Amino acid sequence: MKKNALYAQSGGVTAVINATAGALILEAKRSKKIGKVFAAKNGILGALREDLIDTSKESISALRSLSYRPGGVFGSCRYKLKDIDSNLKEYTRLIEVFKAHNIGYFFYNGGNDSADTAFKVSQISQKLDYPIQCIAIPKTVDNDLALTDCCPGFGSAAKYIATSTLEASLDVASMSETSTKVFILEVMGRHAGWMAASSALARKGKSDAPHIILLPEVVFDQKEFLSSVKKIVNKNGYCVIVVSEGVKNKKGHFLSESTNKDAFGHAQLGGVAPFIAELINTKLKLKNHWAVSDYLQRSARHIASKTDLEHAEAVGSSAVKFALKGMNGVMPIIVRSKGPKYKWSIEPAPLSKIANLEKKLPKSFIAKNKMDITQKAIDYLMPLIQGESNPPYKNGIPYIHDFKLSMVKKSLPSWK
Repeated sequence: MKKNALYAQSGGVTAVINATAGALILEAKRSKKIGKVFAAKNGILGALREDLIDTSKESISALRSLSYRPGGVFGSCRYKLKDIDSNLKEYTRLIEVFKAHNIGYFFYNGGNDSADTAFKVSQISQKLDYPIQCIAIPKTVDNDLALTDCCPGFGSAAKYIATSTLEASLDVASMSETSTKVFILEVMGRHAGWMAASSALARKGKSDAPHIILLPEVVFDQKEFLSSVKKIVNKNGYCVIVVSEGVKNKKGHFLSESTNKDAFGHAQLGGVAPFIAELINTKLKLKNHWAVSDYLQRSARHIASKTDLEHAEAVGSSAVKFALKGMNGVMPIIVRSKGPKYKWSIEPAPLSKIANLEKKLPKSFIAKNKMDITQKAIDYLMPLIQGESNPPYKNGIPYIHDFKLSMVKKSLPSWK
């Protein structure tokens, strides 16, 4: 009897995570070894609650349209499983759900915390004697997963940030004579500055915006920062700043940290742009505007990178291929080939070397003044935003295909 597969999305979604889902489901359909592909509603919580979506009810055209759809069509969540020894109940429940629906393959599509969850689930086979093959699939706009050259979702977010920086800089430059002197754009990035660094791709020349990039890998030096802003405004007439939400002060505290925590126990961030703006107001008396890209940077499918889309689809289809080869506890990663021309391939990597690790900007990517990036960083980033893959439009806006999202009949007691 063919084993069924379960796919789930986790953490913050991206412009191309659905492309991964579509590629995975279509690849599984081509297989003679996999039965149905179920999708967990709202990530691992859907698996625990037995909230399963039957993707076989969707048309091929609907599944193909996932390559153009942002967000997470099946729903996502922020929920981290504890280890088996301290929370056996959850793993026992997963096995009950897997048994009830003849599931032998589990695909978990997410970032760092999701890789940890997938690694724990992959151990069920040995620790609880249930045959399950668990494959984690990379996704995160933060681009901070270990081993993989880059993360699906990042390239499109980087393209959006670079484009937004370029367009906003032209706006402020045109108004700087009598109005705004400084523009501040806040982007995501708790501990790694990949997204902030990508704003540098907006430049054609050295004096172009962004003029200052504040990275979480560098301690914020208020005096040096204000001095730089003043010099740049005096020279250019205006200054464009891109700041990561994860920038810290000399005491190691986030400039924008709140007392609230997310589901993973991380301090909720957001608000560093108004902090910087107020600092400039108070110390330099310069008129400024600020913006927070927030969800826009990770959901902007209309300006997605074609390279990123190809990455996203490749890791989805490769995950199925790896599972059919009998692999468990691995992740399909992107490997960049050496040479001047950008080439890449997909290879399996063990989750034990990925889970709970973060890939930050290397020191060689950070400029000597600590408020910019190097040419080496540009050379790494530039290929990831190449190519366009426009979605279909209807009535002037991107067309989003309707999905049935038919729920599978439950056979187990409810779970809380």
